[in-house]
Amino acid sequence: MAFAFLHSTQQEAPILLPAIGLDLRVRVPPDTTGAALTSIETINAPGFGPPLHRHEEVEVFRVLEGRYLYEVEGKRFHAEAGDLVSVPGGAAHGFVNVSTRPSRQLITILPGLDAAAFFGELAGVMRDGVPDRAALAAFGTRWGVEFLGPPLAATPA
Repeated sequence: MAFAFLHSTQQEAPILLPAIGLDLRVRVPPDTTGAALTSIETINAPGFGPPLHRHEEVEVFRVLEGRYLYEVEGKRFHAEAGDLVSVPGGAAHGFVNVSTRPSRQLITILPGLDAAAFFGELAGVMRDGVPDRAALAAFGTRWGVEFLGPPLAATPA
C-alpha cells in the first residue's frame, strides 16, 4: 500500500455538525493512503455522541482529552485521555462525552472512508436537528451504516 506525504494542521477548516455537538477535521484522507485508512479528529460537546450504530469499517479511537462512555456489542465502559478503544467491523457501538467540557478523539477508520463526504452529507441530514427516521435510514443505506438506536445517555462525570 502506498502512502503519500501529508502535513495536516489545526488551521484546516473543521466540518461542523452543531445539531449533534460535533466538530471534526479529516486529518488523513483516504486518497493519501491508497484507501487503506482515514483518520479524523473529533471534538464532542458534553452529553453528545452518535446514535448506536454498526458498519463494516473497523474504528480505532484514541481519547485525546476528556472522558467518554462507550458501548461496544452491549458492553459499557469509560475511556479517558490516553485510552485506546478498537471496534471491530460489524460491531454495534456508540459513545457519549460524559465530561463537563468538550472531549476530543483521534479516530482511525479502516479501510479508508471519504469522511469529508460522509460528514458533509450527515451535516445536511442533521441541519434542522434530529431528522426523521426515514431520512436517517436512507443516509445510512447510502453509506453502509445501520442505525440501531438513539445516542447513549449519561450524566457528566
